[in-house]
Amino acid sequence: MKMSRLFAPTLREEPGEAEVISHKLMLRAGMMRKLAAGVYSLLPLGQRVIQKVSNIIRKELNYAGAQEVFLPVLLPSELWKETGRWDLYGKELFRIKDRHDREFCLGPTHEEIITDIARNNIRSYKQLPINLYQIQTKFRDEIRPRFGVMRSREFMMKDAYSFHADQECLNKEYKNMYETYCRIFDRIGFKYKVVDADSGIMGGGFSQEYMVLADTGEEEIFYCEECSYAVSSEAKKSDDCPKCKGKSLNKTRGIEVGHIFQLGTKYSEGMKATYLDENNNEQPFIMGCYGIGVGRTAAAAIEQSHDKDGIIWPMAIAPYKIIIVPVNAEDPEQFVAAEKIYNELTDQVGDDIAFDDRAGRLGMKLKDADLIGFPVKIIIGKGLKEGKFELKIRATGEVKLVDKDNIFPVLKELI
Repeated sequence: MKMSRLFAPTLREEPGEAEVISHKLMLRAGMMRKLAAGVYSLLPLGQRVIQKVSNIIRKELNYAGAQEVFLPVLLPSELWKETGRWDLYGKELFRIKDRHDREFCLGPTHEEIITDIARNNIRSYKQLPINLYQIQTKFRDEIRPRFGVMRSREFMMKDAYSFHADQECLNKEYKNMYETYCRIFDRIGFKYKVVDADSGIMGGGFSQEYMVLADTGEEEIFYCEECSYAVSSEAKKSDDCPKCKGKSLNKTRGIEVGHIFQLGTKYSEGMKATYLDENNNEQPFIMGCYGIGVGRTAAAAIEQSHDKDGIIWPMAIAPYKIIIVPVNAEDPEQFVAAEKIYNELTDQVGDDIAFDDRAGRLGMKLKDADLIGFPVKIIIGKGLKEGKFELKIRATGEVKLVDKDNIFPVLKELI
């Protein structure tokens, strides 16, 4: 992508409406714009990040045996009333009526809808287990939407639902999803903890949250340094680790990006969703539920990794991995060299390369590059006469001169 064509309206000043760093930097880097309170338009750079997060999730879920679906946003009240959540969910539920005065809501989550599909289409234990997921826009009428895409009224989420004939089968799939989530967040490059959590309005039994560690995190986490045990503040029962007797828990802060639940029969019993077992007896489905906030994941990456100059994206979800910057775009030799490597890298790497072909001061271009957070900068300037390009790594600040004929293996190792 040539920067002269890229729609990325960057801002030099901090927007007054933004409270947390991810909100500030996504606005300043031209990744999104506010439409209404808690409602944002994603611009090209922001959309590329969301697509990359979604693609990692999709690949790992498919690898784990889940199958993708796409469910309606407009949900009839009758299904929600079967489980009692129409009243229980409260004012966060966006409720509307159609021209025939029928009640609907804009889906904040889809347990009732997926359970309705299961009860109408799965009759035998031989069809189990099954895990269905979607990546889709959700709606919650937050009393105070804030922090940009971290707590908005319209947001992107991956939600998966599994159906089982017995608890042992659910336990196996829960472990599968636990490991899948770890692979997802490892691939993104997060520092995170998996904490025991409160199931809240979702109901059911055991649940765990995936918390990206960040000083600006909304939630308090307690963890043991001797083992893997970690717990949310809501689920904590004591200051000692239950696995390492006598060891006191340390405290940190985190941002919830994922939550996995063992729902049990809460929804299947409420909706009379059953299958026939080996003895031809009707049994309620045993269910699991697994969510990831896609927009929150992007914002959490910024909260965890940024500096005074802007975003420091993990390589896996950066909007573009490399930006090529000629020191003087009006110098024909520099511009031709920059365009040549841009074309060659695009052929080899695909559409993950940006080229700052704009006229203007080098300082302005480098400020934009750091603000947006391109992981690697290739600066083409005075070293060109010696056949050298300057390579700068955003995360470490490391700068090195690389022979232009050796640039491809160096970049391949980096990305």
